[in-house]
Amino acid sequence: MLFEVWAPNAGQVALQFVTPRGRAADGAAGEGYALTTGHAAATGSAPTGRVPAEHVPMERDPGRAGWWRADAPARHGDRYGFRLDGGPLLPDPRSVRLPEGPDGPSAVVEHARFAWRHDWPGRPLPGAVLYELHTGTFTDAGTFDAAVERLPHLAGLGITHLALMPVCPFPGTHGWGYDGVAPWAVHEPYGGPDGLKRLVDAAHGHGLGVVLDVVHNHLGPSGNHLPAFGPYFTETHHTPWGSAVNLDAPGSDEVRAYFVESALAWLRDYRIDGLRLDAVHALIDTRARHFLADLSAAADALATHLRRPLFLIAESDLNDPRTLAPRAGGGHGLHAQWNDDFHHSLHTALTGESQGYYADFARAPLAALAKTLTGGFFHDGTYSSFRGRRHGSPLDRRATAAHRLLAYAQTHDQIGNRALGDRQAAGLSPGLVACGAALVLCSPFTPMLFMGEEWAARTPWQYFTDHTDPELAEAVRNGRRREFAGHGWREADIPDPQDPATRDRSCLDWSEPEREPHAALLAWYRTLLALRAAHPALTDPDMTRTQVAYDEEGRWLSLRRGPVRVVVRLGGGGTAEIPGGSARARVLAAWPDALGAPDVIAAGPGGVLRLPPESAVVLLEPEAR
Repeated sequence: MLFEVWAPNAGQVALQFVTPRGRAADGAAGEGYALTTGHAAATGSAPTGRVPAEHVPMERDPGRAGWWRADAPARHGDRYGFRLDGGPLLPDPRSVRLPEGPDGPSAVVEHARFAWRHDWPGRPLPGAVLYELHTGTFTDAGTFDAAVERLPHLAGLGITHLALMPVCPFPGTHGWGYDGVAPWAVHEPYGGPDGLKRLVDAAHGHGLGVVLDVVHNHLGPSGNHLPAFGPYFTETHHTPWGSAVNLDAPGSDEVRAYFVESALAWLRDYRIDGLRLDAVHALIDTRARHFLADLSAAADALATHLRRPLFLIAESDLNDPRTLAPRAGGGHGLHAQWNDDFHHSLHTALTGESQGYYADFARAPLAALAKTLTGGFFHDGTYSSFRGRRHGSPLDRRATAAHRLLAYAQTHDQIGNRALGDRQAAGLSPGLVACGAALVLCSPFTPMLFMGEEWAARTPWQYFTDHTDPELAEAVRNGRRREFAGHGWREADIPDPQDPATRDRSCLDWSEPEREPHAALLAWYRTLLALRAAHPALTDPDMTRTQVAYDEEGRWLSLRRGPVRVVVRLGGGGTAEIPGGSARARVLAAWPDALGAPDVIAAGPGGVLRLPPESAVVLLEPEAR
C-alpha cells in the first residue's frame, strides 16, 4: 500500500505502524496495543499506551516537492502515524478514520469493502426541502445507526434531503462539530466511516439525499496537528478563530488542494449529494482565482464523472452576488447559499425582537420580509446599523434561480447561539409557528427545517462541548458566561457547555409529536409540504413572478406565486379584511382548520379575505384568462 504525506519542512519522515493487542486473524483491531518493536527502533516518545510496531523510513517524492512516500504492507484496520524528524507519532493529515480520537493513530480504511445496498442516481437541489440534523442530539443514542431508525418519519414528512451538521472528529464525545480537526475523517462516537455510509445508504433507500456540513475556514483548538506538517495556516490573515487557513501565502497551492480533495472525498467515497460550506466569508483569499471557484469547478467535474448531480451550498455573511455568479463571469460558481436576511426578517416579524443584527429588520418587519421574498437580499447596499456601514449588493433576480437561496425560520446557529438555546416554539403561540411555517414552505426559495421544528419541539438546543483539555474547557465555560453577562444575563443562568446535562437537554423528545399542540402542527407541516410538491408554482425558480402585499399596521402579508396565494395574519385586533384575491378562490389549507370554511372568503369585488389574528391560509386562485 502506498502511504504519502506532505511535510515540506521536514528533514526526515517515517511511517510508523502500531499493533493492536489481540489482533484477530482477519486483521480486526483489538483493545490496547502490544509491546512489540519493528525492524528499526523509533526515536522520540510514543503516545501513552502504545509503542512502535514497525518503523518504515519514507523517501522524498522526486515528482512533487515537499511530498514523502513509502510502500508498505497494510490492510483495512491497520493503525499508523507519521514521525517528523524523530518527533512523536502524529496522525495522518488525511486520516479517514481516527479510532481513538484526534490525538490517536490513524487507521487504514478500504472504501471498496463497504457493501452499498442502493443504487443512487442523485437528487438535485431544485425542488428540494432540507432538514438540518445534528447526529449527536437527533436521538438520545446520538449515533448514525440511531438516526437511521427515524428516516421513515422524514420521508413521510416530505423532506428530500438530510442536512447533516459536521461529522469530522473532535475531542470528547459530544459537541456541535464545528471544532473538528480532521477534514477527511468521521467522528468515531457517531459510528465512524462505516456508520456514516450506513446512514447515507439508508437515506438513499428512502429516496432522501444527504448534504454534509464541512468546515474549511478553521480547525478546532484541540487536536489540530496540521501545523506540524506544513504551512496550513498563515499569520498574514486572521479570523475569529485565530490564524487563517493558508489560501494565498507561500505553500498555499497544497493547502488549497488538501481542502478541495477532502470535499471531493465526501461526495465520492460516501456518496454525499451536496456540501454546506461553513462561513465562507472567513475564507480569506487574495489570489486572482478564489478558492471557492476552484472548489466549485472540481465538484462540477466530479458530478460529470459520476453522472449524478452534486451541489455546494455556502453560508455567507457577505450578501455578495459573486458567491452564486458563474465562474466564467468572475463569480465563485457555488450552487446555493443560506439566506440569513430571510430568517432575520421573518424572526422579527414573528417575535418582535430587535436586538443586535435584528434591529434593521425590526423597524418594519413585514416590509423587510416582502423585500427578501421578492429580491433575495434585504441588505443589498443598504445601511446596516449592526455593522455601522453599507452592506451587500443586489442579486439579479432574472439571472438567479430562486432555489439557489435557502429559507428557514430556525437553524442550529439561530437557536444554539441564544443564551438558553430556546427555540421559537418556546415563546410563540402555535398560530404564529404555523404562520412562519407557511412562509418558509411556500416561499420561492429552497426551504430548510431544523430538526424537531416540524412539530414545534420545545426542547432547547444549547451550546455544548466535551473538551478533554481542562484549561480549554474552563476557558469556553467562562467565555460563554462573560459573553451573555454583557447582554444582561446572570452568569449562573447560562448553561455550562461542559456539563453532560446540557447536551442531554438538547436531545429531541420523540414523544412530543404524540401530544397537542405538536400533533396538529406536525399535520400542518405535512400538509404544506404536500402542497409544495403538488403545485409547480411553489417551486417556480423565477423570482420575478413572486408578488407580495402587506399591511404593517394590520399585521398581514400576502404572498402570491402563480395561482397559489399564501396569506398570514401575525397579530392585531379583530378580523382583518385583506383585499387582492378572487371570490372564486379555493382554500387548500388553513390554520386553524375552521378557516377552511367557504365563508372565509367574502363574495364581492376582489374576493376580500377575512382573517383573525395568528392565522394562515393557502388559496388556489382561478387562472387569469
